[in-house]
Amino acid sequence: MKRIFTVIGLGRFGFYVAKTLAELGAEVIAVDVDENKVKQISEIVTHAYVADALDEKALEEAGVFNADTAIVSIGQNVEASIFVVVILKEKGVKEIVAKAINQLHGKVLERLGVARVVYPEMETAIKLAHSLLLKGLIEEIPFAPGYSIFEIKTPENFHGKSLKELDLRKRYDITVLAVKKPDGKIVVNPSGDYVLDKEDTLLVLGNKEKMVEFVENE
Repeated sequence: MKRIFTVIGLGRFGFYVAKTLAELGAEVIAVDVDENKVKQISEIVTHAYVADALDEKALEEAGVFNADTAIVSIGQNVEASIFVVVILKEKGVKEIVAKAINQLHGKVLERLGVARVVYPEMETAIKLAHSLLLKGLIEEIPFAPGYSIFEIKTPENFHGKSLKELDLRKRYDITVLAVKKPDGKIVVNPSGDYVLDKEDTLLVLGNKEKMVEFVENE
C-alpha cells in the first residue's frame, strides 16, 4: 500500500515537495487557500483542494487526517503554522514535518512534537556557502553534528594515485565510501589499491572543517 502524504501550503517549498513526492509514485493530497496554486498542482498530485488550513472540517473532508505524513508549509504565518500542527497532532496524524522561518519558530514546532523541522532558506544558504568553499562539490548530505557525506569531483592532483597512497583518512579524517565511474558504475568501499581516474566522482564521509582544509591544501 502506498504511503499517503499531505502538503498544506503550496508556496515554492510546498509545491516542489508535493510535485516530487507525486513524481516518485506517492499518493499526495495538496491543500492551499489560493485557488491558482491548487489548480497548478492539481494535474500532478492525487488530490488537490482549495481550503483554509485552519478550517478543521475542510481538512477532514480533504482526507488530510488520514495521511501517514503531513508536511506543513505555510508561508510566513507562524501562528497559522503552529495551529495547524496542533490540529494535526490532535487528529492523530502519525508523522508531521514542518517548515520553520526562524529558530524560535522551529523550537516551538519541536516542542509540539513535530518529527522534523525544515529551514529551507537557511539550508539553501549553508549549501551555497559550502559549495563556494569546497571546489568540485556536487552534493552534501548532513550526517551527524559537524559531519556530512560529500559527493565531490576527484581533485586534479589525485589522478592516477591510489587511495592508499593518498591516505585521506589519516591526513584529513576522510573516509571514501564509494567511487562513481564515468559510465555510472559504482565501486563501494574501494580498497587501498584503487587508483583514481580523472573522471571519477568520490562519495566521502568527513568533518566539514576538515573538508575545507582538504580542498584548500589539495
